[in-house]
Amino acid sequence: MVTVVKAHDTVRLPFAPSTPGIARTRLAAFLTRQRASDDVIDDALIVISEMIANAVSHGVPDHDGTIEISWSINGTLLELSVLDGGMGGHLKPIDFDQDSLSGRGLSIISRVADRWWVDMTAGTRVNAELALTTH
Repeated sequence: MVTVVKAHDTVRLPFAPSTPGIARTRLAAFLTRQRASDDVIDDALIVISEMIANAVSHGVPDHDGTIEISWSINGTLLELSVLDGGMGGHLKPIDFDQDSLSGRGLSIISRVADRWWVDMTAGTRVNAELALTTH
């Protein structure tokens, strides 16, 4: 019988514009340790950056001034999650062009991730999945 170990990490980081950079560094190290491909790492860093930037721009910090960021490897999937303290809102990707300066985050996530969704049962949690194998 083969036991699959689920690799994961959860961090609480400041609700601040600098947080995407901090999270990218930590996620890149995690994925490098897990021997993910460069393409998967690149895509994951784009997705987590956009998820966090959206939370900081449109969400609300938790009671301690932070947001929760997590990632895990579950079989052949990389699962990413960002939780802020906000409730409600309009979370749908919008069309944008190359000249757009904002409003692109969810559209980018939608294009790069294999699947994404929002859970608003306790705050606002944006989740995304990326295949660990390149297509």
